[in-house]
Amino acid sequence: MKWAGHTFTAGRCKFRLWAPLAKEVCLQIEDDRGITRYPLYKNLYGYWQTSLAINSKTRYFYILDGKHKRADPASFWQPKGVFGPSATVDLANFGWEDRNWGVFPLKDFCIYELHVGTFSRQGTFLALINQLGYLKELGINAIELMPVSQFSGDRNWGYDGVFPFAVQNTYGGPETLQQLVNAAHCRGLAVILDVVYNHLGPEGNYFPQFGPYFTPAYRTAWGKAINFDGPHSREVRNFFIQNALFWLKYFHVDALRLDAVHGIFDFSANHFLSELAQAVRNYCLVHKKTHYLIAESDLNDSTIIRERDERGYGLHAQWNDDYHHSIHACITKEKDGYYADFGKLAHIKKTLEHGYCYDGTYSLYRKRLHGNSARGLKNHKFIAFIQNHDQVGNRMLGERLTSLASFEACKLAAAMVILSPFIPLLFMGEEYGETSPFFYFTSHRDKKLGQAIARGRAKEFSSFRWKGSPPHPQHRKTFHRSKLKGPVSRQDQIMLDYYKALIALRKKMRPKNFKVEVNEEKKILFMQAKTEPLMLAIASFNPKQAEVFVNFPKTFKKAFCSSEQKWGGPGSSIPSSTGEKKAFNLKGYSYNLYTGVW
Repeated sequence: MKWAGHTFTAGRCKFRLWAPLAKEVCLQIEDDRGITRYPLYKNLYGYWQTSLAINSKTRYFYILDGKHKRADPASFWQPKGVFGPSATVDLANFGWEDRNWGVFPLKDFCIYELHVGTFSRQGTFLALINQLGYLKELGINAIELMPVSQFSGDRNWGYDGVFPFAVQNTYGGPETLQQLVNAAHCRGLAVILDVVYNHLGPEGNYFPQFGPYFTPAYRTAWGKAINFDGPHSREVRNFFIQNALFWLKYFHVDALRLDAVHGIFDFSANHFLSELAQAVRNYCLVHKKTHYLIAESDLNDSTIIRERDERGYGLHAQWNDDYHHSIHACITKEKDGYYADFGKLAHIKKTLEHGYCYDGTYSLYRKRLHGNSARGLKNHKFIAFIQNHDQVGNRMLGERLTSLASFEACKLAAAMVILSPFIPLLFMGEEYGETSPFFYFTSHRDKKLGQAIARGRAKEFSSFRWKGSPPHPQHRKTFHRSKLKGPVSRQDQIMLDYYKALIALRKKMRPKNFKVEVNEEKKILFMQAKTEPLMLAIASFNPKQAEVFVNFPKTFKKAFCSSEQKWGGPGSSIPSSTGEKKAFNLKGYSYNLYTGVW
């Protein structure tokens, strides 16, 4: 496969640029000696290249057809932001200390999603390194970074990146990201990185001047789709596949989370996602390492995560929105927007047992049939969460669950995620009940663009009956209000200890293959899981106390109860052990766990 960007070899730096429609390309070097231009030479595939004896940290532009001065689309570093020059950096020289690192099986992941800019006061990779001990103590073994590719300005979610290979300068740049991953691995933490292959950001995006990276054949929520199946698409596909391998090779990232793959349009015989999965698989075989691909998709299409011998694309897992929506709707009683499809315990039951709730059934929200069957897939093919950047940040006022539900209900939701058969994911601050909102924020230089984004955000909320007005994404205070406060109260500390206990219990129990029964009238779920020892969980989504009868073939012992006073609850009302038939008085919004043998 052809590559783009630059590499250092034997004291020289080799540059390669894909610009198939250009008639002339020059490399403009800017250093202490001034500005010097060097011609590039074109091959049959539209790649222009040259080799120079220069140092790392040298700044450069490309000059297209003598008039357009542009940064490198495959830039590794943009020290002055999206409108400044690119800079060379020798990423192969980093002193890695993780030679003995081998990532554990995906089924054992416990993920913590965070935004680098708001996770700490400094908002940098180096500041995050100082928090790795805290995450390790929490029980987390994998951190997931929202996108870090260079975006416009100094504050953004990261999904508006315009240089897929460049690491955000305000976070610390590429070398400090290497330091972060190295430090994480030395502490036994895996690193997942969000990447965006469905669109590029609007400001500083000059890709169309280099080549046909986009196609007018399809439209996405962000504009023209990336060209994955039209003329010249081979090199476009190669660009993004090389990007994925770039993070694995130079940054030792353990897994990539692929943003909104439903926005990737490809009707070729070999879908881009399938080709990407095969490229990662080949890389793993050659380097004797394990790396994972995790999709975000609202299609409920199991093709994405089925193996290739099942005619699937071969990705390893996907985020499970159905599980989030089903729990959220039962706790908050919200029925607007996509929550119109949820609200019954039967939705939780189906998702727990079959992966998707909507698997070819009719969706009231979409007004059509939605999804296909995920039956036969392993539990670890799905990532479960009750909060993440989308489900919090895409609310009008950025409310976390803490602001929408009671303390007891939040504890119930946490147990439903962490002790589920799926891979659990926490969103930063969730573990102690962070109350600061998480807003959508940007810092585009173009004021008209900023206003257009604000109008677009307001329009997105039309299907929800939320009151108030969304904060302006461009205002700096919107960003600063989204920063974590940290645990500040006794209740925060109780919740933090509660999460630690749940994560430790999950590692001990390793729940899988749930069989679920539902009492819709009393709002009670009965969940049996094949673990060693076996577990029976009784979850009450009833805000009031409810009495239920349970038959146990043999004695089970109480292993956990969210209502206990040590977890800030009203006190447990369930017995410490069971006979063959017991009446339970369950406290409102409680999670009760028994273990034993049949």
